[in-house]
Amino acid sequence: MARIDVRLRAMGWLARRQVRVETMSEAGLVALQGRRIPANAVTSWLLGAVPPGIGVTDRTVPGPAGPIPVRVYRPAAAADTGRPLVVYFHGGGFVFGNLDLGNWMCGTVAARVGAVVISVDYRLAPGHHFPAAVEDCYAALTWAAGDAAGLGAGGPIGVMGESAGGNLAAVMCLLARERGGPAIRHQALIYPATDMTAVREPDPADPAPPFLSVAEIAAYKRHYLGPGGDPANPWASPLLAADHTGLPPALIQVGEHDPLRADGQRYAAALRAAGVPVRFTEYVGVPHGFMNFPGLSRAAHQAMAEICAEQAAALGTSQGAVT
Repeated sequence: MARIDVRLRAMGWLARRQVRVETMSEAGLVALQGRRIPANAVTSWLLGAVPPGIGVTDRTVPGPAGPIPVRVYRPAAAADTGRPLVVYFHGGGFVFGNLDLGNWMCGTVAARVGAVVISVDYRLAPGHHFPAAVEDCYAALTWAAGDAAGLGAGGPIGVMGESAGGNLAAVMCLLARERGGPAIRHQALIYPATDMTAVREPDPADPAPPFLSVAEIAAYKRHYLGPGGDPANPWASPLLAADHTGLPPALIQVGEHDPLRADGQRYAAALRAAGVPVRFTEYVGVPHGFMNFPGLSRAAHQAMAEICAEQAAALGTSQGAVT
């Protein structure tokens, strides 16, 4: 295996010193959820920023337990209503994350694919256990599809997400098929968690990889499912759905040093076995979460270019809509 970039490893070490999810109390986690990363030149370089020419609007939409905050990204110069619609779900282990986490990815998709992108600020654990996040995401997806014309998006629909958000994007495809919901044309799953029943063992060569360890995966799962959540429920573990036929074509990206790497591999195999077209890409020498640090990771830019190319092809657009 290729060695992890020392800058990503150092960033992971710093992040773990600040947040130890496997040892924190629920009250401590909830308190951390209210913290925001300051917006400045350093954080914009490290985490990426919305590209020029993209309009950003925050609003709320109706949800099963109250209004759901969403952020809308749209090419500012666009006046037509035929743009594709992409709905994005952020990562963070179902415990962390907010709308700011998606600025670079969502803004880049809006710019390069020419899409209207909706980022969803779903309810977080441990204050809200499974299936609260699923219900919020599906409500936002159906709202976006129903109000597509008002958003300037009358074209095909795609979903995307990373880590926990990749899980939720995959689950949205299952729910839309089961409920006769929005017709999803493409799913982009970035190092998704797909099987919460999996027994995971630390890698003896790297027991504490940057950003996500086996112990942290177990902690996130415990907080998300709560005392009564079933890890085998397909809404939590889309890999375990009885039938994957008829799901939209997928792009699945994983990192070579990611403890969730096998989740992506196994989900790609399950979709292919059901006749679903899949592009599977493993990025060498990177850990879980590498997409969140474009200032440190060249692979983040490569993965982003692949996402935009796949979405443009699947959603029938030409890249380079905004320069």
